[in-house]
Amino acid sequence: MSKPKSLVVITEDTLLKKQILEGLKDYQNVEVVEPFDAAKEIDRLDPDIAIVARSNSEQGVELVQSLHAINSSLSILFVSDAPDFMLLREVIRVGAIDFFVLPDELELFKESIKKTERFIENNRKRQDGVQQSFKKGRGQVISFYSGKGGSGTTFLSTGYSQTLKLDSTAQVLFIDLNLQFGGAEAFLGLDGNRTIVDLKPVIEELNESHIKNVTQKETHSNLEVLMSPRDAESAEIINEEFISRLIRTCRLSYDYVIIDLPAYMNEVSLTALEESDLIYYVMNLDTPSLRVFKSAEELFNRLSVNTENRLELVFNQVGRDNELSVSDFKQLIEKPVAAEISRDFKGIQSLINNSTPIRKQPNEKKITSAAKDLKKWVANTLN
Repeated sequence: MSKPKSLVVITEDTLLKKQILEGLKDYQNVEVVEPFDAAKEIDRLDPDIAIVARSNSEQGVELVQSLHAINSSLSILFVSDAPDFMLLREVIRVGAIDFFVLPDELELFKESIKKTERFIENNRKRQDGVQQSFKKGRGQVISFYSGKGGSGTTFLSTGYSQTLKLDSTAQVLFIDLNLQFGGAEAFLGLDGNRTIVDLKPVIEELNESHIKNVTQKETHSNLEVLMSPRDAESAEIINEEFISRLIRTCRLSYDYVIIDLPAYMNEVSLTALEESDLIYYVMNLDTPSLRVFKSAEELFNRLSVNTENRLELVFNQVGRDNELSVSDFKQLIEKPVAAEISRDFKGIQSLINNSTPIRKQPNEKKITSAAKDLKKWVANTLN
């Protein structure tokens, strides 16, 4: 079954937006963004098709040119409210594949969308390769978050990252954004002086070499890790612009960028969530977790964090003695469940106390039940 095509409509013109959406009423994966947000949203959403509608010809050309620079494989259609041969020539020159005047050419516009879909699908079929073979240039950013402290976010994010690295050929980077206190080092057996703060002097020209000079490698899996400074004063120099530049650079060099976020919300966490392709919200099966999730949902709405098709639930410490069941949560929360991780105190606690990772090699036979659940979860991700 082919993957549904995703489309982004970029306009601030109310009438053109209405006409375009009328032509796209049969499509589900359609996002509408303002021109000033276009570069950020194209980088985050990675759509198949972008539809640019601008009445100002000069700004329209600049916008098409900038989108083409961000993603040269993006199919860009330009829509105007009036014929303009000079504008048509310029937008085609800088990267658009077609030009339409609405509402007069609505049917031609709809037919062009279908034709572009077929072209994209044929390209995908030609590019399909061996499973777990990765192409550099568009990594997936996954954030682990929970509004309730102690849910196991750091344990799961580190275990997930290490398992992903062990069980695939992917290039994986783990980023610890618990800037004040850290925590990942305890689960990965790491101890060093290089941290994310060391990238601050080079953030304007940040590249893969800078990142690799600062990362530390977990011994067993070779997972690359950007450590937290574990210092409140150092954490203050990390702002949203730094995080945005860091994540966008990392996704160019790694297949997966896994981010562990603290329970509190600030500009750093908000930026990481906005830049993420997927958010794993970690919960325990109890009433406090449910209440906090409802509060977190309200906060996401107030901050305009889009969670539609981007947020999935992960239940941690699942066992017979839980207050609530997974079925109870499914009835109360309309979000997909990505994984259920078993309660495994005896198997996990001694490893944590000794700062020992839960996995050491790809084909281990004797691993804890929680590690087995993580392995199954990662296998589903890769498939």
